[in-house]
Amino acid sequence: MKRRSVKASGKGENVQGHAPSRAGDRGEIEVTRRSFLIMGGVLLGLLPLMQRAFAAGLTRRTMTGPEKIRVFSVAGGEYVTVDRVIRSDTEWQRTLTAEQHRVLREKGTERAYTGRYWNHYGKGTYRCAGCGNDLFSSAAKFDSKTGWPSFWEPVAAQNVATEDDYSLFGIRRVEVLCSRCGGHLGHVFEDGPPPTGLRYCINSAALVFVPRSAPDGTGRSGSLTPPG
Repeated sequence: MKRRSVKASGKGENVQGHAPSRAGDRGEIEVTRRSFLIMGGVLLGLLPLMQRAFAAGLTRRTMTGPEKIRVFSVAGGEYVTVDRVIRSDTEWQRTLTAEQHRVLREKGTERAYTGRYWNHYGKGTYRCAGCGNDLFSSAAKFDSKTGWPSFWEPVAAQNVATEDDYSLFGIRRVEVLCSRCGGHLGHVFEDGPPPTGLRYCINSAALVFVPRSAPDGTGRSGSLTPPG
């Protein structure tokens, strides 16, 4: 005689005690997991494009304002009035190297311990590679053990600008830019040495070093003259 199995009301089990199949649930979980992975891959692929669009918009906002600004000239030892440097992306590509453009105009970051100045300790001034603006003095440079050039202050507050940056997965950082051309320099953190307690973590590709032993002995060679 054939054995019949009868489902228990509301329990989802038969009278023989066998659990119902979970294949449907496992299939739904697998589909959800695949969808999540696919969506994550799409977002990662779009991230560089989103960062470039964000960089272009932020640079435009940063560069709004007067056509002339006052900055400190290390060579002259005084504040001077200079023109802002505003160029199209095509013009920037003509005057910058590929790496300089990636860092200054696309807000890229060079790999740690690969830049030209991370372990450079010559005496002089570090200028913006995009416009020649004086940015940092070698007297404020220190070894942060991070693999990037680090300074505890700029030559003057007016020579740099800062913006809140949420491009790294929504985490707030403070971006440092050249006040004259809006070029991305790096970020500033509150874990530096005295007397400021700040660490300006800067990309080497954003900088050009002018030694104190320039022709006139003060570093005036090419002072505040934009490249190109």
